[in-house]
Amino acid sequence: MAAYFIVRATVHDPEAYRAYAERSPGVLARFGGRHIARGGRTLTFEGPEEARRVVIAAFPDFASAEACYRSPEYQALIPLRAGAATFEFILVDGVPTA
Repeated sequence: MAAYFIVRATVHDPEAYRAYAERSPGVLARFGGRHIARGGRTLTFEGPEEARRVVIAAFPDFASAEACYRSPEYQALIPLRAGAATFEFILVDGVPTA
């Protein structure tokens, strides 16, 4: 069953954040992940307006996604965004397909 990273980020320094943004897709791909939404246009229908950058990445399963986040390759990227962005980062299981 698919699993998803859901990230809401406030980017404070776009230039510094760029190093992280350029490298993260390659790391995700090594674990079968791919971005399906990456900071595009948003529209809030209910609740407080979402002004943060929203990123969603899909993985084949929960274990692959967790392994990606905990991998030395991904952990090495986190300092690249330190000070450049504030993240809320969760992993969620997808819905089983019939």
